[in-house]
Amino acid sequence: MQARFINPFTDYGFKKLFGEEASKPFLIDFLNAMLPAHHQIKDLTLKNSEQMGISDFDRKAIYDIYCQSHTGERFIVELQRAKQTFFKDRTLYYATFPINEQAQKGEWNYQLKAVYCISILDFLFDEHKDDPEVIYTVQLKDQNNQIFYDKLTLIYLQLPNFCKKEHELVTPLDKWLFFIKNLEDLQYIPAIFKDSIIEQAFEKANLATFNRQEIDKYERSLKVYRDLHNSLETAIKDGFYQGMEHGLQTGLKEGLQKGMQQGIEQGKYEQKIATAKTLKGLHISPKDIALATGLDIDEINAL
Repeated sequence: MQARFINPFTDYGFKKLFGEEASKPFLIDFLNAMLPAHHQIKDLTLKNSEQMGISDFDRKAIYDIYCQSHTGERFIVELQRAKQTFFKDRTLYYATFPINEQAQKGEWNYQLKAVYCISILDFLFDEHKDDPEVIYTVQLKDQNNQIFYDKLTLIYLQLPNFCKKEHELVTPLDKWLFFIKNLEDLQYIPAIFKDSIIEQAFEKANLATFNRQEIDKYERSLKVYRDLHNSLETAIKDGFYQGMEHGLQTGLKEGLQKGMQQGIEQGKYEQKIATAKTLKGLHISPKDIALATGLDIDEINAL
């Protein structure tokens, strides 16, 4: 069945929904769903998403979305589609740019406006893969677990852990996360969004309203997204053959015939593990992964 709505995990789709001037009401509502009462946004300005270092020799940062509220708070919003080894470090590094740009020439008392880095993740952190948390809100705390500094906040949204159905949506953030995670798979606008700002976001995401130029840009962006997933599938196949080779090399010490059997079995098992990891990253339920791979649910949950 042909998709009715854009895929928000594509670069074009995400920026279409949240990074255009006409999309500011959606971005404001989405951000306000996460922000404390004293930082609620009435209006914001979209800023240049490419930030240069202090000197020409410094590394630059390129955000998906960078904006500033009417009261001066800065917001970085990023959609991260694949795991990155030092992603938390990157988030902190990116946060230094909106801090640095607040420096004033001449007399200055160093007072800063708050900076928020919001990361929407299409994967789980390895070190937290067994935690059911959808949202991690991180601030600087002291040894007594008290907030020491409240003007730098890192928010991580782990979408694979968000599994609420339409009838379970309660908060505004619930509704936005459901929208982002399920948009491309929906063929209609769920009733719960009637007369809401998210209903307007659905209308903006409707491919039938796109002109030819917009369709071309979206399809190019969609190809990049699909190529990323194809790379994952290639990695699964590579893991299968590497597993066979490893098993064969081990088995040859005990006999060629036994080694071949071990190689085949080892390769099959490693292929199942690799496949399960990929399916898990695509938000497939452990029960369905078990049916597809033959692995135990306990094995799948441990990945």
